[in-house]
Amino acid sequence: MFTGIVEELGEIVAKEDLADAARFTVRGALVTSDAGHGDSIAVNGVCLTVVEVLGGDSFTADVMAETLDRSSLGALEVGSRVNLERAAALNSRLGGHLVQGHVDATGSVISRSPSENWEVVRISLPDSIARYVVEKGSITVDGVSLTVSALGRDGDGGEFFEISLIPTTLEMTTLGGAAPGTPVNLEVDVIAKYVERLQAAGR
Repeated sequence: MFTGIVEELGEIVAKEDLADAARFTVRGALVTSDAGHGDSIAVNGVCLTVVEVLGGDSFTADVMAETLDRSSLGALEVGSRVNLERAAALNSRLGGHLVQGHVDATGSVISRSPSENWEVVRISLPDSIARYVVEKGSITVDGVSLTVSALGRDGDGGEFFEISLIPTTLEMTTLGGAAPGTPVNLEVDVIAKYVERLQAAGR
């Protein structure tokens, strides 16, 4: 379990393509500082298991084909920057919201509208998860816990949502440099899915 508060920007320093998976080597001195084999670290919002710690500032993780296909991790290459967060401790503050590290769908950045003190980013919203997203609700974008500032439809009927990013988020996460067309991992608030399931069971 995570909170969606990114601890540091890491980097993919190696990628080994396997038959039905890929092994990534990720550099991140902070998240690796107390990591061990079997620990969980979120990489762009995807919960990965540490296979090996290398040199004190990097770790390796295996990513199965399904995860590569269903998330934006398949598009990562050596040199890609990634958002990193260690699993939450029970005695830590919940600065964001409850994040599982299980990607529900991918969207893509549609546009960016900068202003003096923040930047509004518009992201496509897949039909499969649109019902779980509400204005002023929480959503995780590439591992970052954010508040939905607006919802809408484009001229073709496709849905989108907007997030407003403060300078700290722009500086400390990959969202600061995500150009239009960039794919992003989306995880909706798990509470909404539980509520839907319970309501369906009670019919």
